[in-house]
Amino acid sequence: METFSSSKKQSWLSWFFRGVLVIGLLVILTRLFELQVIKGNYFRNLAEGNRIRRISISAPRGKILARGGEVLAGNKQIKKGLIYDDFEGYKKTDSLEGLSGEEIVTDHEREYEIGELAGHLTGYLGEVNESEVGKINPKCFFKGILFSGQLVGRSGLEEEYECTLSGIDGEELIEVDSSGKKIRTLGTRKPIAGKDIKTTIHLGLQKKLAESFEGKKGAGVVTDTKGEVLAYFSSPSFDPNIFIKGENSKITKLIEDEDSPFFNRVIGGAFHPGSVFKPFVSIGALEEEVIDENYSFVDEGKIELKTLYGDYEYTNWYFTQYGGKEGEIKLPRALARSTDTFFYKVGELMGIKNIEKWSNKFKLSDISGIDLPGEIEGLIPNPDWKKKTTGEKWFLGNTYHLAIGQGDLLLTPLSINNAISAIASGGKYCFPRIVEDPNCTKLSIEEKNIELVKSGMVQACETGGTAFPFFNFSHKSLPESGKIACKTGTAETGKKDINHAWFTAFAPANLPEIVGTFLVVEGGEGSSVAAPIARQVFDYWFGVNKNP
Repeated sequence: METFSSSKKQSWLSWFFRGVLVIGLLVILTRLFELQVIKGNYFRNLAEGNRIRRISISAPRGKILARGGEVLAGNKQIKKGLIYDDFEGYKKTDSLEGLSGEEIVTDHEREYEIGELAGHLTGYLGEVNESEVGKINPKCFFKGILFSGQLVGRSGLEEEYECTLSGIDGEELIEVDSSGKKIRTLGTRKPIAGKDIKTTIHLGLQKKLAESFEGKKGAGVVTDTKGEVLAYFSSPSFDPNIFIKGENSKITKLIEDEDSPFFNRVIGGAFHPGSVFKPFVSIGALEEEVIDENYSFVDEGKIELKTLYGDYEYTNWYFTQYGGKEGEIKLPRALARSTDTFFYKVGELMGIKNIEKWSNKFKLSDISGIDLPGEIEGLIPNPDWKKKTTGEKWFLGNTYHLAIGQGDLLLTPLSINNAISAIASGGKYCFPRIVEDPNCTKLSIEEKNIELVKSGMVQACETGGTAFPFFNFSHKSLPESGKIACKTGTAETGKKDINHAWFTAFAPANLPEIVGTFLVVEGGEGSSVAAPIARQVFDYWFGVNKNP
């Protein structure tokens, strides 16, 4: 017979088990609701992702063209194989073995037609780095975020005009089966190609300039008087194609090269200019009326200074090397012979403030804004700078050194060329450009002063001047009345018997077509090392092919 207590116990247990069952059912139903309703789209997308692949379609990059339409940087089509997997979705491979037509796609690979002959000019392409992934280029945000493996412009025109040259990749959606085989194409978004840019570079002149620097470390730039860059080269150079081909051993070798092939010396290197600075000192002295066309100076080979700090000698190069003296000379002859003592005295008459003033007038230490990345400022030293930097006062000897382009003065080859071009064009300073149209501004310089300096530069390229490689310069295409105007420079570097070799010139002197500046770093004398490079360039321009 069932007792009251046992009946009560069974009733409690049955309700307990019923409660557990109800709670369990509720948990299952809640989980089902979550999976089917709340997270249904999520799991549906996962399932879709297992059978849908998004295949990137590369957009061809815009071409970089020379002024005649020749290709400096273009693209070539290459075939890639598609291999699908469950993890990355797909990957592209160079091997096409065993692949069907639908598993082969066309990609575009950058190709630099003249390679290292224009390495610093074109720049190169490099993969987006880790810090750039997922970000956008603020200059062209509409092109979307940067992704891992994407190639972007590094240095040169490739970097400067990245937003113009780069395209927008397309995409193809395809459905695959469980084994990764393509079933069908669901949709395609076509790529948008990048835009071409046409430069002012003259292909033949570019090649000649580059070839002229073979085996030498330095820089050269050639422009017209409107600021259009015709040729541009930094030596040693590099072949941008090695980055596309992934030739890591060659890249490493270039990085470790003590001559720094990736260093753009045209705009990124500041050097003591030596005597190529003297034309600007001459213009300043004439404009400030501390000298005129009748001013003369008697060169005795040296100037002696007796000061409270000791006695100092400042010699002329002709006296130092040969024991020679120029005697009485005027400005044109002083430029032609690059007479240091003449310019020591002119610098003393001008004073440091006026030398600095006219250096700034010619924008020698300014960034020109050329459409290439990496341009640096020059340095025009003055008393305040010296006091702040060294804690020392400015002496007359510092002015002497500055007046002949020495001391702490540092300038880029491009800044020298820009300023010489202003003299060549009669006082019109043009900001150099390679793709965009240059802007020009008129400097306030009297024509007679420019002509006087020009006459000295013409004499420098004639018999008796310092530029003996140009003594016999003559070509049929050069006007009968036209001559070449030039200035040599041999700049001390602080190392014993090691000098920078400079040469700057324009022709024809009366109506210039081209202006060129050439530097051989630690190369020796400007007349014997840099001038022969210029001679090859000018010979080509006037004797072979100056068009288009």
